[in-house]
Amino acid sequence: MTAIARYLTRVKGPQPGGMAAPPEYEDVDLAIVAESTYPYMRGGVSAVIHDIVCANPDRTVGIIHIAWDSQCAMEPVYDVPPNVRWVYPVFLSMSDHVEDFKRSSALRLSSAERDQLSEQVFETLNALSAGHVEPFWRLYDQVLNPRTRRFPLWPLLATQEFMSMAVDRLGDLGLSFADLFWLLREFFSLTCAIAGDEYPKARIYHSHTTGYAGLLAAVAARQNNGRVLLTEHNLYTRDTINSLLERNMNTVVTASDWWADDEVDVTQRCWMAWYIEIGRIIYRAADHITYLYPAAIGEAEGLGSESSKSEIVPNGALLEKFEAARNEFVRRRAEIGQSAAKPKWRLAYCARLVPIKGLLDLISSVAELVRTGERNFQLDVMGHADEIPDYAAACYERARELGLEDYIFFRGNVNMAKVIGEFDMLILPSYNEGQPMVVLEAMAVGLPVIGTPVGGMEQLVLSSLEEDPAAIPDPCGLLVKPGDVTGLADAIRSLMRDENLYHSFSGNSRNRVAQYFELAKAMEAYRVIYRQLEATDSSGQPETSARPGVPPQRRLLLRAMGRPTADSSA
Repeated sequence: MTAIARYLTRVKGPQPGGMAAPPEYEDVDLAIVAESTYPYMRGGVSAVIHDIVCANPDRTVGIIHIAWDSQCAMEPVYDVPPNVRWVYPVFLSMSDHVEDFKRSSALRLSSAERDQLSEQVFETLNALSAGHVEPFWRLYDQVLNPRTRRFPLWPLLATQEFMSMAVDRLGDLGLSFADLFWLLREFFSLTCAIAGDEYPKARIYHSHTTGYAGLLAAVAARQNNGRVLLTEHNLYTRDTINSLLERNMNTVVTASDWWADDEVDVTQRCWMAWYIEIGRIIYRAADHITYLYPAAIGEAEGLGSESSKSEIVPNGALLEKFEAARNEFVRRRAEIGQSAAKPKWRLAYCARLVPIKGLLDLISSVAELVRTGERNFQLDVMGHADEIPDYAAACYERARELGLEDYIFFRGNVNMAKVIGEFDMLILPSYNEGQPMVVLEAMAVGLPVIGTPVGGMEQLVLSSLEEDPAAIPDPCGLLVKPGDVTGLADAIRSLMRDENLYHSFSGNSRNRVAQYFELAKAMEAYRVIYRQLEATDSSGQPETSARPGVPPQRRLLLRAMGRPTADSSA
């Protein structure tokens, strides 16, 4: 077994308070932090991380992989490059930290000192709710940071002093003593699992979400005097809270919602506060923040982000990777154009079989097409079905109930680069997206896209990306409201019936990727940011900060899109 294989298959043992990370975790230039993704899951964020690793062969890389527990998948599904020196697993479940908690059970404080520490904890929470994060870091250094802590935080929860103060400070919540105890215990266990460890040293910690990954990147950078780059593929805080409340995933969430929303119960309110305030900590700790599409910057500001250190770095597709699929697509479309027979349309859905991706809506739309006489087509459903098996089973059953066995085919996981050229259009009826890679990949081949106006989809498919506001857009497809079954059917029908519209969208798709979303441009944008962060001075400010002439945010947007600026050679 090679050294890299050992790193990838080894499960990190417990790291009780104060113990250094194992010596085999060498110092690296870049530590990438993400939840349940690379190198153990394919697609989405994992694909972006793999591209970043491959695009930086001159940098040594470590992967900090966050998962719920040690029973998660730990077999690499990527051919991990040799510049990845280690994978460092971190587990959130208490079951993987039993020994850690046992070893930190002795508080060794007097009753008065326990009172004082309890008060500090609750004052820190008050400060966070008012937008002040510095008290959190003072408390972290005192009770969690393994390099500086004076006593452990975990055993404080079981003391009479802490719970008496909790009842006094949080009594208005209306929770029973037992419910309050277990809720606080859950928050504390998650905090200790993420913030109580000692992490390998890196010059830059690049987190691919806020939440637990962002918090880990922030504490690791504090321990090792590193820099923090935060990439928001989607707005984690918004998505997590909307999922918690079982509401529309595009509902805007702001930093005040946890106390201003009167329609949530007390437990939901506490979890909203948890995710919102963790997000605030991470936004403040980040030296630089990237988003996939412009609207995300403004929405994140409402959650505590700062536009002054934000920029757009869109995802990118490698055109060469899809050259064979492109050739197959062009060949097929030429044959169809020369044939007197009516072509059978090949429709592609490629995403996880989960509610947020809207597959049940698409199945209903297919049924509507068939009922109205459109029958010269088939839909191939591609994507793994094991995340929410009940939903996948419901999709199979709905297709069967509607008698669509001759129109819908469930293919399971596929290699999209090999098969995407066999299709005529991509359909992604999602309720929430960031900037989906599968859309870029389909566009790289030349497929028109039918989707929904969520996340960065409008930027990918419809919006003009030219500086001139009067520039004519070059749309690559159609977007319909999530859940609009009839609208989705109408969009599919319009592309199958309007040859000119279809060919216009097809040509625009390929050109749009080449002009704005080519992978090399996105990867170069990240390399520029890494160089800036590596060159920071002792105050943490980049020496290569934006110069006058072009507003910083606009200059960075132009650079991310690969467009020249008058005052920057970056």
